[in-house]
Amino acid sequence: MKKRTTVAVGIAAAAGIGLVAAIGGVAGAAGGDDNDVPITGDALEKASAAALDHLGEGTVTDTEEGDEESYYEVEVTLDDGREVDVQLDRDFNVVGDEVEGPNDNDD
Repeated sequence: MKKRTTVAVGIAAAAGIGLVAAIGGVAGAAGGDDNDVPITGDALEKASAAALDHLGEGTVTDTEEGDEESYYEVEVTLDDGREVDVQLDRDFNVVGDEVEGPNDNDD
């Protein structure tokens, strides 16, 4: 009977280690700039147009699909040099923005 208990505990422990490793892999994949996926194709055109329409000026300088804050993120450099991250949902509706740069008042 001890053999069955030992085997069951060993299997449960191995399964737990695998689960922890899998969770760690997902957390690592979601946590850094190394895994940024740029927006491409028609989605890039629609996301860029939505962001520029929202801001009324600027140049798209970077994009990301699957951003931690929204479905799409479009970085726009404004005419005065500030950068704005425009957050979009999967239907290209603006759900937020964040201004960064010399005049963003983050002291």
